[in-house]
Amino acid sequence: MCSSDLPGGSPGLPIAPELGGSVADGPEPRSQWQLFRARFLKHRLAVISGIVLLVLVVACFGAQWLAPYPKNQQDLLLGPVGPSGAHWFGTDDLGRDMFTEILYAGQTSLRIGFTVALLSTLLGTLVGAVAGYMGKWADQGLMRITDLFLVIPQLVVLAIVIEGAGSTPFAISMCLAAIFWMGEARVVRGQVLALREREFVEAARSIGASPSRVVFRHIIPNCLGPILVGATLGVAGAILTESALSFLGFGVQPPATSWGALLDNASGYVGTSQAYLIYFPGLMIFLTVLAVNFLGDGLRDALDPQSTHA
Repeated sequence: MCSSDLPGGSPGLPIAPELGGSVADGPEPRSQWQLFRARFLKHRLAVISGIVLLVLVVACFGAQWLAPYPKNQQDLLLGPVGPSGAHWFGTDDLGRDMFTEILYAGQTSLRIGFTVALLSTLLGTLVGAVAGYMGKWADQGLMRITDLFLVIPQLVVLAIVIEGAGSTPFAISMCLAAIFWMGEARVVRGQVLALREREFVEAARSIGASPSRVVFRHIIPNCLGPILVGATLGVAGAILTESALSFLGFGVQPPATSWGALLDNASGYVGTSQAYLIYFPGLMIFLTVLAVNFLGDGLRDALDPQSTHA
């Protein structure tokens, strides 16, 4: 509004706004958590996959309360029966309810997957961070060891080592973690190489921060995106590898069981009326691996620092 609009006002002179008047402010800046949540929620497949994975985890580890029958309860008079209202996934040749067995087997498969992902991520992050930050001989030596682990026939070596160490879930988890860290190490090394000359790292060095403090306080937090994505994919890889080992007879042994072990037990029923014994463990593996992979895709997109829009 101008003063010429008022009676007796001088033409063309704008009236100053009142003190304390509201001025159009820009959008309030959002926190990193809010940006992450907004980006992740836009990835519908990742959200659905997260829900599916959560349901699977709760169902398997809550089997003691959710399973319709006790674990390993046999009914030899019943024998193998297809899916029905009383037995959703049917029964095996010992009359055991397959839905119950799959829930309890899922505890082993998921526990191995999460344990391997955690241990391999920690080891890979440590190796990659040291190699990338120290450089020179440390980088060359650690990367040559990493390359050596990458070229060995992993499934064959795993079968031999597990055969000697024992086929317990703990031994299998340790063996898988020992060969799953290389990919994480190479990713973290690349991230550290890109970050170690940045201004905030130089500033930390200039005030006397030790190399370990620089790496774990300043560099690693800025690599969390790729690290978390690699960890989720490690869960899927571990479950698939354990299932393959169990199918070949090198996985967990009775009384322990896993989805892969259930597949191995049912391998003789292909093409018969009891083929459903293969379908349901395979479906659990498929759903879990698919959900974890989509979840990893969503985390990658949500944690991408180049994504400036939500």
